[in-house]
Amino acid sequence: MGKNKKYKRSVYQALAFFTQFSIHMLVPIFLCSFAGKFLDDKFGTAFWFVLLFFVGALAGFRNIFILAKKIYEGDRDDKNQDQRN
Repeated sequence: MGKNKKYKRSVYQALAFFTQFSIHMLVPIFLCSFAGKFLDDKFGTAFWFVLLFFVGALAGFRNIFILAKKIYEGDRDDKNQDQRN
């Protein structure tokens, strides 16, 4: 039974990580895209959307990198504590 409980916890943990990654990636892209669309409509241009879309994508990738780094470092710390005990 303990193994099954641990498996369920790891599945929920993976779903939580996936959700966090998705939110950290999609929110900057959508916000920058909407801002670019607004600026294009306001000024009658056609390049703000594309420019800000890529800025949002870069911000999203940066967020993912930082989140993955925190998760990886947390895993390493947990493994080091297990080895010490």
